[in-house]
Amino acid sequence: MSEAIKEAIKASEEDEVPVGCVIVRDGKIIARAHNQVERLKDPTAHAEMIAITSAANFLGSKWLSEASLYVTIEPCSMCAGALVLSRIKEVVYGAPDPKAGACGSIINIANDKKLNHRIKVKSGILEDKCGSLLSEFFKKKRK
Repeated sequence: MSEAIKEAIKASEEDEVPVGCVIVRDGKIIARAHNQVERLKDPTAHAEMIAITSAANFLGSKWLSEASLYVTIEPCSMCAGALVLSRIKEVVYGAPDPKAGACGSIINIANDKKLNHRIKVKSGILEDKCGSLLSEFFKKKRK
């Protein structure tokens, strides 16, 4: 999670919402990303989406079934849906997202029995640090 936090800090330094993630397979980071929505003028440029694309390119496969994603905040519905489609094995996140979280907070796309894949989810990893990155960013924005 500390590597995902480093990515979130990069996002904040670029005036992006501070979300960062890494994808790990066999104990090695195979992708890392942070939000680039503002830079790319693209509402789909969430850290998770960029990391999924990077990991798939690295592996030469659309399936991430042996990989784990570490992200600083609970994935939204778009990202959770993409993670299901990628067949990722596990999602580990820091802070819950009570407004848009799709791994249990608002809805649970990651474990919806109607879908063809379910993801192991762990939450609360370095939650205080991950949450404070977001709250400090938005405090500065409101000033």
